[in-house]
Amino acid sequence: MRVFALKPFRRPRLWLGLWLAAVVGVTVLSLVSLSGLPPVPEGGDKVEHFLAYALLSASAVQVFATRRACMAIAALLVTLGVGLEFAQGTLTTTRMADPHDALANTLGVLAGLATLPTPLRGFLLALDTRWRPARA
Repeated sequence: MRVFALKPFRRPRLWLGLWLAAVVGVTVLSLVSLSGLPPVPEGGDKVEHFLAYALLSASAVQVFATRRACMAIAALLVTLGVGLEFAQGTLTTTRMADPHDALANTLGVLAGLATLPTPLRGFLLALDTRWRPARA
């Protein structure tokens, strides 16, 4: 059995592709200048970090088949969050590393992972099984 086996979807490439696109999106948004956006209230960026990583983690629970895979993905997401904070401080001139952001990322990963033992873990599989696109 492969460690990162997907759930038995009708459209496994679609769901894996969307999850990977979300990971890439978070990565890009973590490294580009966001100076043109309106300011975020004090501490609001921590909420954004938490929610982004919670969604990545919870959606990994939806996509990957085993507890082992979900735990490995969670560890990789925590590593990504810490690594991006380090990259912001060393590779960019418009962003700065913040250990509180890394903590918010980690707490978000744990919150998303907390959906693993719940009935919610099968939501996407049930949706995929029932969804039939309209024929032209």
